[in-house]
Amino acid sequence: MTLGPIEVVTIAFESDRFQGDIIPELERLVEAGTISVADGVFVQRVTEEETAIVEFGQDDADGDLARVGALVGEAMGLISDEDVDALTAELPVGASAAILVFEHTWVKPLRDAIAAAGGELIDSIRVPGPVVQQVLDAVAALEEED
Repeated sequence: MTLGPIEVVTIAFESDRFQGDIIPELERLVEAGTISVADGVFVQRVTEEETAIVEFGQDDADGDLARVGALVGEAMGLISDEDVDALTAELPVGASAAILVFEHTWVKPLRDAIAAAGGELIDSIRVPGPVVQQVLDAVAALEEED
């Protein structure tokens, strides 16, 4: 099985509780074949030095974490403790984060078509939406000055 592109996203929450409001959209994206959830963990910042890591579905049998765990299926073990430390280093005490590993399954047919046409994808750059908006705002400001 050849995977599509993989992306790791970290979603912070001010409280120590996972906000399940995002689950319907995650379910929709998985059901549509846009993404698959290859791995994920929930992290709580207990103290400046300590984080608690919970695998989705591990101890939340009927709750929101279990619903995300059902999307993950067989976790691929792609998130290490070192990854968690790096991704949550700035998380304040009392806050939490969901770290999710997405496979962009929507790319697979395009990847296969490129290969069948004799092409090769040689680079892919992801620019976060807020960064794009900052650039567009700066361009608009420059155009207003002219």
